[in-house]
Amino acid sequence: MTVPEIMDYLQAHGSESIKKILVKHGIKEPFFGVKVEYLKPIQKKIKTDYQLAKDLYATGNADAMYLAGLIADDAKMNLADLQTWAEQAVSQNISEYTVPWVATGSPVGYAKALEWIESPEEHIAAAGWSTLGNWVSLHPDSELNIAGLKKLMDRVVQTIQASPSRVRYHMNNFIICLGTYVTPLHQEAIAAATAMGAVTVIKEETACKTPDAREYIGKAVAKGSLGKKKKMVKC
Repeated sequence: MTVPEIMDYLQAHGSESIKKILVKHGIKEPFFGVKVEYLKPIQKKIKTDYQLAKDLYATGNADAMYLAGLIADDAKMNLADLQTWAEQAVSQNISEYTVPWVATGSPVGYAKALEWIESPEEHIAAAGWSTLGNWVSLHPDSELNIAGLKKLMDRVVQTIQASPSRVRYHMNNFIICLGTYVTPLHQEAIAAATAMGAVTVIKEETACKTPDAREYIGKAVAKGSLGKKKKMVKC
């Protein structure tokens, strides 16, 4: 499929009612309001296509950008590609999910995440913390820099309450991911969750709640899933 063909498909499957919902969740124009279920057939047909994904992303349409993440050949995404995607990700679903998912599948994703969390731009810093959470949930503990992650955990405890709202949300999720997926840091993540206290994130017009880190880590223990890594992060 070509970019024009895909854009026609997306427009045909857009919904004004879905758009109204997505706007409340930080999705910005231009976009058609396409449900993910309508993106899946294209993903299944194309599987992965490095250049097509980049071309779709470059349209600036949030629906096309989300689809681009689903079909991206993550392993081919280099530092420049990831930086471009992070900078252009003005919608929350793209900056906090699409970009981190792709970065997590890239061999340079972890290094890029460490760079992104230093950004003064909220959406880029949020992408960095989200990538770190995804990274530790997918990659084996043997491949993780445990000492480095411990330092990042301490940083979250010290800075989360003064951080921008979306950054705060993904810092909190990073602690949840450490406590749930990284066995060597499980107890320290619980201690960190206690030390940082309740985390409040502005959700504006939605009813979404910020997860309680201690509670979510506890649920993983109760289910017997402590330390069990995800098979994939994209959805």
